[in-house]
Amino acid sequence: MTSLYLQSNNCVMEIRRDVFQAIADPTRRAILGLVAIQAMTPGAIADNFDSSRQTISKHIKILNECELLHQVQNGREIYYHLNPQKMKEIDNFIEPFRQMWDDRFNKLESIMKNHKK
Repeated sequence: MTSLYLQSNNCVMEIRRDVFQAIADPTRRAILGLVAIQAMTPGAIADNFDSSRQTISKHIKILNECELLHQVQNGREIYYHLNPQKMKEIDNFIEPFRQMWDDRFNKLESIMKNHKK
């Protein structure tokens, strides 16, 4: 989880960026899918959506703050890459659930096969 701090009227407020909140949004998941294939500039990412560039930029910012993306500057261009280590953290969290559902589906398949006999 990444923490950001906003200061307004002498009050400091902490905003937490959670990876799972970030991937809950379908647009952000689509962005991750795009940059998983190849590194892309913000403009190239935005070209794949009907939303404004400003909206896509906000999505990219959230993904970057959660460290799901990292940026590399190449001359005047910034390229966004998928951060495989952060994706692995998500996979590690999901794995026990995946195993549980695989076991349940295997049991269901066994019951269905026995029922057909």
